Amino acid sequence: YSAFTLCSLGLAFHRTHLMSTQLCLESMILSLYFALSIWPVENQATSFTLMPVPKLAFSACEAATILAILVASTQTYGSDHLHNMNHLQC
Repeated sequence: YSAFTLCSLGLAFHRTHLMSTQLCLESMILSLYFALSIWPVENQATSFTLMPVPKLAFSACEAATILAILVASTQTYGSDHLHNMNHLQC
């Protein structure tokens, strides 16, 4: 739980670059994956042993989406600074 909390704080306070935001999100998802992997073992619940697999699939999709946004923003704006991006402008 402490890893998830630290990653949440990092996401809240260090939002200057898109890459640092992605690393914080990936760390949060990795800590959730570990928690979902350990929980069935601790509770001896065999029916929940496949719960981490969809979480891992969603994290791969999330990483691919953020990397695509990173490439597009770098080509459009010239950097990955979040303050350079105007989300209201089309």
